[in-house]
Amino acid sequence: MTYTIKQIADALGAEAVGDVNTVIQSIAEPASATADQLALALKPEFAKTLADGDAKAAMLWAEADWQSYGLSAAILAPRPRFAMAGLSAMMDPGTGGEVGIHPSAVIHPDAILGERVSVGPLCVIEAGANIGAGSRISAQVFIGRAAMIGENAHLREGVRIGARTRIGARFIAQPGATVGGDGFSFVTPEQGAVERVRDSLGDQGEAKAQSWARIHSLGAVQIGDDVELGANCCVDRGNVRDTVIGNGCKFDNLAQIGHNVVIGNDCLICAQVGVAGSTRIGNNVVLGGQTGVSDNVFIGDNVITGGATKVLSNVPAGRVMLGYPAVKMDKQIELHKLLRRLPRLFKDVATLQKGVSKPGDSD
Repeated sequence: MTYTIKQIADALGAEAVGDVNTVIQSIAEPASATADQLALALKPEFAKTLADGDAKAAMLWAEADWQSYGLSAAILAPRPRFAMAGLSAMMDPGTGGEVGIHPSAVIHPDAILGERVSVGPLCVIEAGANIGAGSRISAQVFIGRAAMIGENAHLREGVRIGARTRIGARFIAQPGATVGGDGFSFVTPEQGAVERVRDSLGDQGEAKAQSWARIHSLGAVQIGDDVELGANCCVDRGNVRDTVIGNGCKFDNLAQIGHNVVIGNDCLICAQVGVAGSTRIGNNVVLGGQTGVSDNVFIGDNVITGGATKVLSNVPAGRVMLGYPAVKMDKQIELHKLLRRLPRLFKDVATLQKGVSKPGDSD
């Protein structure tokens, strides 16, 4: 795919300057860009490396002095990083895959496939499944009984969609993602050690050893429009009610969403986040990498957690949280500063102790 500087700028709502008919073959970082590539010098510190490459054109910030970098053309974007979303979509060659139904795919006669649906090798689509128009199903994907997937979905290799799952339009699942597996829900005949520890905050008591009984997952999963799941993400189905994910949510690799969880719209869930069962998460929440969320808690709208934060209790809307257990970020930073001062404090106390006379010492 080739575009002129003007075509790219018009598509992005940005300003084209210089030789706007310059043809661009692809994009690259400034230091390695060739003459037919668009250098991504989105910040002044990135633009400093333009001299190390051979780029004739670059994407820059709105007020950039593009001619000072020896360029023949440039795209000036008000918010370059946001412009990258549109630019990367224009330049994306896709992941390949043939159009049509591969002969090795196993599709139940009662399954419904919309127009222009592609199904790759060794896929299995069970009875009653309904796949929207324009969807691409890559190799070795499984779609369970009565599952519904909206139009223009893209399921990458090895994705698993469980029975009765409901997914909206433009869904993207990276390789190995699983939606609709059973929830992790087990119980003992009598109150067990874990329950005693939770009630007492640390005391197991005299709890005896017991075997675990499974609580079956009778619910399903509902996913809104424009949701993306990273590689090897898992979204468990509910015990009785459905697990629900709102519109526009984006999940990084290896995120785990437990049974009965409800997530609002436009949330960003980073890598290795774990959300335990029956937790409710509001809209526009960002959970940093390796955040852990305990079961049955509520996280309000617009909450942000830093990496490796452990949320053990409810979080009001708008809070920025950090640490284990999670506290407001400014408080956590202050606590860390105080912790770093402890060695000096101990040293000062030891010095004071040496200067204090022991009882019985003479003057």
